[in-house]
Amino acid sequence: MRQTKNVTDIELNKVYNENCLETLKKMKDGSVNAVITSPPYNMNLRIRNGKYCSRQIVKELSTKYSNFDDNLPIDEYYELHLNILKELLRVSDMVFYNIQIVTGSKRAIFKIIGNLSDYLKDIVIWDKGHGQPAMAERVMNRRTELILIFDKNNAISRQFDKCNFNRGTLDDLWLIKRGQKVSSEHGAVFPEQLVYTILNNFTNEGDIIYDPFMGTGSTAVVSKKLKRNYIGSEISNEYMKVINERLSAVSETLF
Repeated sequence: MRQTKNVTDIELNKVYNENCLETLKKMKDGSVNAVITSPPYNMNLRIRNGKYCSRQIVKELSTKYSNFDDNLPIDEYYELHLNILKELLRVSDMVFYNIQIVTGSKRAIFKIIGNLSDYLKDIVIWDKGHGQPAMAERVMNRRTELILIFDKNNAISRQFDKCNFNRGTLDDLWLIKRGQKVSSEHGAVFPEQLVYTILNNFTNEGDIIYDPFMGTGSTAVVSKKLKRNYIGSEISNEYMKVINERLSAVSETLF
């Protein structure tokens, strides 16, 4: 078992009901083995007459949040996620950042990839099996999402310093169905199978896993099942209730 790292003021196996930047302030450099997260996609930023504009949030399958506007101006979205990623690379050796290329995120995501290109090790394509109908005419259905893999120490190489898979056994396209809905407030749950694939292939028992956008708790739930330590941040009080209910129902057994 790998020795756990020292996270100072952070209690292990706890989800903090706060902004992730507040949690990160408490964490020491290099104190986490891996970050696994799926941040907001900025789904409610739209384009009208060639300019960005926000729209009123509506309940739809593609919206991760019903109590969060998810419509930051594109420059603010870029600065926020760039700063969060820099902080994540300060505290963690590896970052698995699940994103979807949508109107409200794509320019920011492309700029972030360029800005952090020295840390971008690889990209996994998550194929959800089918694409939901696009929300506008002349737009391709979005069947896939991307998992950006950042490596603080050896991104120049495609070889992983720490992994559990044998040569030729892990592809860069993962066919994993969408997560089952566990809350009426969240229509796009991070699939447990996706978290399991990352944890099983890139972490060991006893490792410390951090999720800065915990949502309904998939990263914590799977970490508990696989005997990893978890730390999480989540600003939604409603999601905190769901997280605690899911964790209470977990027995520490392998998939």
